[in-house]
Amino acid sequence: MDQNKALLIKLFREKVKGRIPDVTGRNARHDGRKGNWLEEQFGKTPDADNHADFFGYELKNETTSKTTFGDWSANEYIFKTGPYANLFKGTTNPERQDSFCSIFGSPNPDKKNRCSWSGRPCPKIGTYNDFGQILVIEDNKDIVAYYSYSLDKRSDKASIVPLPLQKDDVEIARWYGVSDRNGIKTDKCLCSKLENKFGEKGWFTCKTDLSGRYNEICFGNPFNFDEWLDLVSKGIVFFDRGMYQGNKRPYSQWRANNSYWDSLIVERYQ
Repeated sequence: MDQNKALLIKLFREKVKGRIPDVTGRNARHDGRKGNWLEEQFGKTPDADNHADFFGYELKNETTSKTTFGDWSANEYIFKTGPYANLFKGTTNPERQDSFCSIFGSPNPDKKNRCSWSGRPCPKIGTYNDFGQILVIEDNKDIVAYYSYSLDKRSDKASIVPLPLQKDDVEIARWYGVSDRNGIKTDKCLCSKLENKFGEKGWFTCKTDLSGRYNEICFGNPFNFDEWLDLVSKGIVFFDRGMYQGNKRPYSQWRANNSYWDSLIVERYQ
C-alpha cells in the first residue's frame, strides 16, 4: 500500500473514527464548517489552495446530496471584459456583478427581490433554460455560457435586457479549458485546477453512520481533465452557481451528486 494512503488511514482511525464533528464556535452560516473540522483532524488548516489537500490526495467532505470538485469562477465575464462591459452599472467589479445579476438572474421575493444568478437562471449543458442561457463545451475545451434573447421566456425581458444584448449567442462567461486566449496553459485553466487537485493520487472521503459518527474512510482514483470534461458533457458534473447581489464572491461550484461519487469509490477502510 502507498505509504501516504496508509498514513491517512492511520490518522482516520486515531483522530476521526467514532467522532461527530465539533463545530462549536464556528460560523453557523458557513456550509463548510464540518469539512474544515475534518481537514483539521488530518492536520490541515482551512484554505482555498487549489492543490490536493493531503500527500497528493484530495479530501472531499460528503454533504447532504452533492459534493464539489471545486469553486472555479469563469476567467471572463461579460461585465468585466469585452465590448459590453460598459452596459453594466457601477464603477467596481462587485457593482457590475450586481448589475449582471439583475439582467441575467432572477429576483427572490423572500430576499426583498434580491437578484441572483443561481437556481433557475443557472445555465446547464444541452438545453436552454427559461432565461435563454446554456453552457457549451467549445472545440478548444473551453466551457462557455451563452445568452440568446429569442429564447429568453421572461415576459418583461425587453425592460430588463439592455438593447445591445437583445440578440442571440451573446457570450456571458467563459472558463478556459486547457489554455488562455493566447494559447498559454496557466493555473487559471480548468485543466490545471482539476488535475492539481485530483490528478496526482486521487481523492478520499470519510463516511458517517446513522448517528453522524465517522466510521469509514474511502478512496477513489485520480481524474484527468478529459475524463472530467466528458462528465460535464453528460450532465453528471454540473455548474451550481451561487452569485447574488450584495456579495462580491461569484460562487461557481462544479459538482456531482453523491451517488456518482459513491460509484467511484475503489477502497474502503474502517
